Amino acid sequence: MKSLWKRWWPYLAAVGPGLLAASAGNDAGGIATYASAGAQYGYSLLWVMILITIAVAIVQEMSARLGAVTGKGFADLVRENFPIRATALIMFTLFVANLGIIVSEFVGIAAAAELFGVSRYVAVPLAAVCIWLLITRGSYARVERILLLLSAVFIAYVASAFLVKPDPDALFQGFVPHVRNDSDYIMLIVALVGTTISPYMQLYVQSSVVEKGVSMSEYSYTRVDVMIGTALAGIVAGCIIIATGATLHPQGIAIETAADAARALAPLAGTNATWLFGIGLLGASLLAAGILPLATTYMLSESLGFERGVSRSWAEAPVFMGVFTVLLAVGAIVALIPGLPLIDVLVGVYVLNGLLLPIELVVIALLVSNQELMGNYRNHGAYQWLVWTIVGVVSLLSLLYIGYQIWGAVAG
Repeated sequence: MKSLWKRWWPYLAAVGPGLLAASAGNDAGGIATYASAGAQYGYSLLWVMILITIAVAIVQEMSARLGAVTGKGFADLVRENFPIRATALIMFTLFVANLGIIVSEFVGIAAAAELFGVSRYVAVPLAAVCIWLLITRGSYARVERILLLLSAVFIAYVASAFLVKPDPDALFQGFVPHVRNDSDYIMLIVALVGTTISPYMQLYVQSSVVEKGVSMSEYSYTRVDVMIGTALAGIVAGCIIIATGATLHPQGIAIETAADAARALAPLAGTNATWLFGIGLLGASLLAAGILPLATTYMLSESLGFERGVSRSWAEAPVFMGVFTVLLAVGAIVALIPGLPLIDVLVGVYVLNGLLLPIELVVIALLVSNQELMGNYRNHGAYQWLVWTIVGVVSLLSLLYIGYQIWGAVAG
């Protein structure tokens, strides 16, 4: 028993950055996007999720490796290796994308709370205060443990997929690749890419690997954490598509938010499915509402050269703690604006992420291919070609979406 424990302990100790980053991608906006895909197209986008999950694993692994080899976060490396104007553009696009998603996390908290009869004007401020206390008053290890505990709620979506009893033959067809000449279909694929390979996930995983002090001698354990976390997140996303594809798609029920999906499931799959969906939405939103402002704060502090880290005090890292506080406050306040168009916030920001993502992917690919920076741990050979293929495909999707939008405006 002792030898077995000694064998597995390093893997358990490494759990955190990869699992949390991948889980945070299944947040309020992600759930809304997956639910929209299932409600609108049934199981037909499941094959896309397999390809996206593979791409996520590759991108997350590169980000984690960058942190372990260099001991620096993404923004630090960009500032040191790119011209100042390029750095400013990269940081600005990431900040815009992240700020929109921060708002969406608190919108998700509000929607989930209202499913259980709690006013958003109570739930959102309370959640913001709890997250603020967790991050600003805790050590990195404590914060990581609590966030990992929150990620356990995603089992609710796996249960939902079983509750709806999907047809096996129709489900199998969803994994067969096919493409439609449909602007909404393309938009949803871009949104799926944007929510699943969200820029803040790479920011967080790299910064947390650095703060955790992972070296290349220990990196093999972190790589397992990244791969397992990505696979689990992909399964959860697929289960959301299955749950809504089995119930809402045959009925022609359109949804705008994850909360709409939870309510719509009630008469078709029972109140248990609604509760499970609501619990998953609340836990996912709380998890991402802690990770996303943190990832954005790491990025801004690194790019400006300020001290940063969850384990640091206010006196040691005043800018880091101050920026985190402001981002949290802005996200909570905007989410409380009456009449906020939830579909634009929850799905639209991920379309924006899908359009901005190529910039970040190109930067990551260039950094990991840098011989001087990465040495023997750089990308090379077939892996290098695979990485640039992913970058090319994501960029092509973004251009296709922009083309569809321009054509629609001209034709309209």
